[in-house]
Amino acid sequence: MQAFSSRPVWTFPTGTLGDLTRASHERARAVLSTLPELRSAARDIPPPFGAEAFAGALRGPAIRVIAEVKRASPSKGAINPGIDAATQAAHYVAGGAAAISVLTEPTRFGGTLDDLSDVAARVAVPAIRKDFLVHPVQLWEARVRGAAAALLIVRALSPAELPMLMDAARECGLATLVEIRDEAELERALEVGATVIGVNNRNLETLIIDPATAPTLIPRIPLHCVAVAESGMQTADDVAPSALAGADAILVGSAISASTDPAAAVRALAGFARSTSARR
Repeated sequence: MQAFSSRPVWTFPTGTLGDLTRASHERARAVLSTLPELRSAARDIPPPFGAEAFAGALRGPAIRVIAEVKRASPSKGAINPGIDAATQAAHYVAGGAAAISVLTEPTRFGGTLDDLSDVAARVAVPAIRKDFLVHPVQLWEARVRGAAAALLIVRALSPAELPMLMDAARECGLATLVEIRDEAELERALEVGATVIGVNNRNLETLIIDPATAPTLIPRIPLHCVAVAESGMQTADDVAPSALAGADAILVGSAISASTDPAAAVRALAGFARSTSARR
């Protein structure tokens, strides 16, 4: 596909996303020496899902739910600090979750790699490492910890880093959820072969949510890709615009992580009817 002639020059992200991306580069440098060991360990661990199986888990005539284990966030502060990741994930699956997103970012979200290991060992649906990943060593960490997929945020990755990480994900057997917020980022995602594309209603630099973002961009995601709407959804009414725009799945975190009945919270969103004609 031909690139947009007006595509803006990439610059390092600002605001909260910039802080988190910068910290992730530091975390990656701290564990870079473990890369050979991680590669060796991964050879003995069969991947739990392939890329096609991951995408397949998110497709169907009704909206699928990617349910997120989330203790805290920069926008909300503490959400459920004492959450047990594996138990929470099991509740989500009981409510119909098709996949589990596990935040592993430690400082602002309260996540750990142990959470990822625990969830992957507990549930039979794909576990996604959600973090601000910037280096292949972090993908190999995810692979060894049992992840089926990893989140890659286009805005956080330079034009050289995004294809490098996509290649690394393929090498280590991980599927990817590639996150965008505008048409230029969608173009970048398609150029590197992304087949599961998330549209975040939240601007991670400013933390402002625009609920029109996903419904506007999802119809522009090709049908051969899985389209995921992310952020700002708590009720079926919140899900409706993205479902009508042709989203295959939604990613929900804060609302269900804070719920006293996480299975029921997922059940209220799962199976919502989606348009099969909005995307062509």
